[in-house]
Amino acid sequence: MARGGGWAVTIGGSIALIIIGAILKWGVTWKPKNIDLEAIGVILMIGGVACLLVAIYFVVRRGRRAGGTQVYEERRYTEPPPPPPPMGP
Repeated sequence: MARGGGWAVTIGGSIALIIIGAILKWGVTWKPKNIDLEAIGVILMIGGVACLLVAIYFVVRRGRRAGGTQVYEERRYTEPPPPPPPMGP
């Protein structure tokens, strides 16, 4: 995914979906007329588990592949600018 810990965000988001889905399924007692909160909670939990499995798969796959990585470092040095010309006669 993205650089800089993108998979950690994906895993965290998946866990958040699971938690929100569980709260909607078992924690909310309010029942609106046209919306089934329990069904929405189940859908969120299933989506969170699916995203979590995909994220874990890619983290494991990346970890296996990263074992043989090589680091290439290139340094460039520049000359300092020349001193200014002397002023006055």
